[in-house]
Amino acid sequence: MKARVYVSLKPTVLDPQGQTIGAALRGRGYSAVKDVRQNKVFDIEVDGSLPREEMQRQLEEIAREILANPVIEEFYVELP
Repeated sequence: MKARVYVSLKPTVLDPQGQTIGAALRGRGYSAVKDVRQNKVFDIEVDGSLPREEMQRQLEEIAREILANPVIEEFYVELP
């Protein structure tokens, strides 16, 4: 089974890379682009033998302790 973990900067944290991309897009004529935020996506193959609730708990622990910086980032886990 594949799980997906999305990690993004908290809304109050500046995203210089997203701002640079947004400016480049507008500079190329994409005037409808108002804002760009960079995010990370992790696709994780997991053993489907654990109960769904336990797998969700483990993936959230992995995201909180390893994949995301809780000071500046937030995350959510998506299980099929």
